[in-house]
Amino acid sequence: MTAKTLPAVFLPGVLSGLLVATVPLGGADAQQLTVATGGGIIADAERAAFFEPTAKALGVTFKEETIQNVRDIRLQVRSGAVTWDIAQLGLDECQQAAKEGILEKIDRKIVNTDGIESPSDMDYCIPAYYYSTVIAWNTKTGQPGGKTMKSWADFFDTKTFPGARSVFKYPRGNLEMALLADGVAPDKLYPLDVDRAFRKLEQIKPQIEAWWDSGAQSAQLLKDGEVDYIQIWNGRASSVMRDGGKAGFTFNQGILTGDAFAIPKGAPHKDMAMKALAMFFSPEQQAHFPLTVDYGPSNLKAFDTKILSPEQIARINTAPENMKTQIKLDEVWWAQNNAAVLERWDNFMQR
Repeated sequence: MTAKTLPAVFLPGVLSGLLVATVPLGGADAQQLTVATGGGIIADAERAAFFEPTAKALGVTFKEETIQNVRDIRLQVRSGAVTWDIAQLGLDECQQAAKEGILEKIDRKIVNTDGIESPSDMDYCIPAYYYSTVIAWNTKTGQPGGKTMKSWADFFDTKTFPGARSVFKYPRGNLEMALLADGVAPDKLYPLDVDRAFRKLEQIKPQIEAWWDSGAQSAQLLKDGEVDYIQIWNGRASSVMRDGGKAGFTFNQGILTGDAFAIPKGAPHKDMAMKALAMFFSPEQQAHFPLTVDYGPSNLKAFDTKILSPEQIARINTAPENMKTQIKLDEVWWAQNNAAVLERWDNFMQR
């Protein structure tokens, strides 16, 4: 989720470290593309949906490394020692990196983006998948009198819904949550009223039992019943439910954002990387991504491929029906205001 851009470590399912894996496909003389991802379950989904089929089709191999945040790309580019061909970044970080001139321009004649809708331009980075920040609850303790939370106003309503709560410990998405809880209409969220958002957050802060900082931690809190209500990424909530956890969640007022793929400026195999991206964003490969984790394909044509069953589609956040009740996070606003908000967030958390 430093001069404090939201690093990749705050995104769903991220691991720390360096070398993660190599997809050993293609011949002995195959060209090797190095791709930097966030690791964890997201890398598992990307490997199955994107890297392995692309390696076979193009006769290349993929070496996987781990990216922490946009600073990693900045360091490589500015030192003239670029080793990554493709990198995964949050959409807000992509905006920042594009503005700094540290990404290659995407050749849209090669990379077809039909079916992909992005809150920002796709000249330098294209959304790879989307995840949603949603409200989830323990079905044994989080439905008093049979009532179920339906909005962020309910999440903030500690009288109707008493109990322990847990929230992501970084501001992106939390300001939107607070403003929606305070009655701001979804289409009036941006530009965010930061003062109003922090005033509302002060009201709920005493009720926050745990501030989680990884998808794995949030899922464990929900699965173990350590909290009654939790702000969580949808894929983590659905994984708890599939594992038999006593949990439920709603897509209503979900806050939708995602990660993107980009090519660092000076990538050693830029032309092949461009061909790889063209395959990553095809409807067929995009449709395979949510077979591993319930995060949505960015190419909505994936839902027309018949690869996904109706039951699977119903669980995916970017499915047309689920999109109707969600809010798209404004990545451009966050790219412009991230540093100032993070400084204020640090003060808020320390009090």
